[in-house]
Amino acid sequence: MAQSKGSNSVIVIKKYANRRLYDTSTSQYVTLDHLRDLVKNGTDFQVVDAKSGEDLTRGVLAQIIFEEEARGANLLPVDFLRQLISFYGDSLQSVVPGYLQMSMNNFAQQQEEFRSRMTEAMTNPPASMAMLEEQTRRNMEMFGQAMRMFTPFSAPGTPGAPGAAGEAPSEAPAKAEAAEGDDMAKMREELDAMRAKLDKLASKD
Repeated sequence: MAQSKGSNSVIVIKKYANRRLYDTSTSQYVTLDHLRDLVKNGTDFQVVDAKSGEDLTRGVLAQIIFEEEARGANLLPVDFLRQLISFYGDSLQSVVPGYLQMSMNNFAQQQEEFRSRMTEAMTNPPASMAMLEEQTRRNMEMFGQAMRMFTPFSAPGTPGAPGAAGEAPSEAPAKAEAAEGDDMAKMREELDAMRAKLDKLASKD
């Protein structure tokens, strides 16, 4: 029987060299679709290499996403994928996972509210834009928190780091807030453009 996230047990899925997946909780070979359903049902599992025991969970979860995208789900915007790829090897790479985790957790906690808001959006586009702007603001706040956690590890003397040459320590937070404000302004412009498009579409109906 599948174990949920609230259980102490985690289902172990063995992956063999021929790429076949074996669910040890049911003693059956399964597919990626089965693992996708486990995720949607809130069931926790770990994928391991049948021979070496190496944890392959991350790669298999990524493969499930790729399969969904290939089927035309198109959940991940192209620009987002490009930006995500650009962070690999970047100095902020260590910050990105935490930021994405916080953003998704926040979104998941509010998903019921989002569903009702998106239903309202069909009759009231401006309201939906206000909702998206609010979520953007919250995400930017979380990103700011992630950046503040990362800042203490910046090497002294690096541009933008506290104590950098020619910059008082008190100036660093102000510059960070200014940069965050610029990002918010840009996002507001994008949301305004989206609102204008929705208004235009609504006027045609």
